[in-house]
Amino acid sequence: MLEEHGRWLYPRFIEPGSGKVVLRMQSYLVRTRHHTILVDTCVGNDKPRPKRPFWHMQKSKAYEENLSAAGVRVEDVDFVMCTHCHVDHVGWNTRLDNGRWVPTFPNARYIMSAKELEFWTGRHKADPESCPWVGDSVIPILEARRAELVASDFAMSETVRLVPTPGHTIDHFSVLVGKMGTDALVTGDMMHSPIQARYPEMGMFSDYSSEQAGRTRREIFSRYAGTSTLICAAHFPSPSVGRLEPWADGFRFVER
Repeated sequence: MLEEHGRWLYPRFIEPGSGKVVLRMQSYLVRTRHHTILVDTCVGNDKPRPKRPFWHMQKSKAYEENLSAAGVRVEDVDFVMCTHCHVDHVGWNTRLDNGRWVPTFPNARYIMSAKELEFWTGRHKADPESCPWVGDSVIPILEARRAELVASDFAMSETVRLVPTPGHTIDHFSVLVGKMGTDALVTGDMMHSPIQARYPEMGMFSDYSSEQAGRTRREIFSRYAGTSTLICAAHFPSPSVGRLEPWADGFRFVER
């Protein structure tokens, strides 16, 4: 596969030498007429992540500074959409305040799949060390009564709705924003690399069910390939936005 596709995968999407997939950590900021919405919240500060040295006890002003550069204060965010409950998507849900984890976005409702949340809180109760981020980045949102638990096909409005994309986690969702013809799909972790467009059944080691994730990708890609819908990927190196086109028996991600 790499012999066939290496010309366009290296070095942007696969690191030369190591062969590791290049992943970017980012959120998407969505503004509607009425609301300011943040989709996923990356890694966070002060979180003990000894198995991930780069994330461990991180202290960075970049996240809040980037929001500020976009004209948004943490108090301005109305909704935080948690596409799933993995460590690199919920980190800035909370911040450390006098030894307590409190919501980073104090006025926001945090939209979470009820099924997804049940799975992760159950796992944390049974084995906290297997998913410590649930304890510092998810449960405090519940305790602060800022969570809004929904089904993964929840529609917030005519222009913001969730799209079920299970497989990477038990009830992962993506977020579709805008009206037909001018819409965009914020994928979350439905896909991690553009090679998964060419080969939708290619899974990731962290998948809950790679088989289900592959079926999801093929169905979603078939729906949006050849349309004007923008695909906004969570982990692609910048530019992370493009469109899908058919390619052989798969698809191609074409950067905008």
